[in-house]
Amino acid sequence: MAAAPLKEAIALEPSMNGEVIVMKDVLNVGPLQKEEGQKFSEMRSAFWQQVAINEKNPIIADDLERLSQISIELSKNEESKVWLWIAPLPADVCTYHWSLKYLGAYIGRFYVVNIAGLPFLDEQGKVFFPKSIGDILPKELIKARRLARLVNAAELEVDGEEWKRLTNENAGIRVLEGGKRLLSKPETHYDNQLISFCSQQYQKASKIVGQAVAKFSIPTGDLYLGWRLRKMAEADKLYIQGDVTKLLKDFEVKLPSGLLEFGEEITPTL
Repeated sequence: MAAAPLKEAIALEPSMNGEVIVMKDVLNVGPLQKEEGQKFSEMRSAFWQQVAINEKNPIIADDLERLSQISIELSKNEESKVWLWIAPLPADVCTYHWSLKYLGAYIGRFYVVNIAGLPFLDEQGKVFFPKSIGDILPKELIKARRLARLVNAAELEVDGEEWKRLTNENAGIRVLEGGKRLLSKPETHYDNQLISFCSQQYQKASKIVGQAVAKFSIPTGDLYLGWRLRKMAEADKLYIQGDVTKLLKDFEVKLPSGLLEFGEEITPTL
């Protein structure tokens, strides 16, 4: 979604000519530490396969291979440059910190375009502050590109430590505190927000997830939240029916009879 308007902007502005490479993994959820002998992409792919449960079309999280290709291109061609586009989303900021390990060596050719806090015009000409690059008009992205700045050595040293810290903590979720600062949280971090929309009547998982995302702006993606509903059902915090191996609309959840609609336990009166 973020790549589409950027590709249009490149088609409109010759000075932006280049290849758009999409980083697909959502690094603000799931493990970051790989086991001995395991590749990072294998570890991330295994996590998403557990989340998505899709045997016919298994998820392959191969962003590392794309980063490696970019690094090889930069090392082979001294005229090559790279621009990393970042929105104020924890997944984007995670990708920034992760990419420093592979692109930080190319000081003077590694640019960042960070739209956090920047005003843009929508189709009606009104000012807004987008949360995603996919929400920005192509002509506005051309203007934003002029604000690209080089990653400097001091920034590389400070921000490079952030990924090491996150990897060592290896939490289930990473949330954006502000700027480029991320905080580690347990994988249950958004469970209560999901439960707050559950009742003692079965509802489609897609409805529960949609309501939670709309109210709380949960930046994990719906696949992850559907997985959390399934994990809570495994822990007997929810009841579940339907086919959980398909889409969110294909299964339903409800609270056990001993829970209130906001996830609070009922204390029996003796």
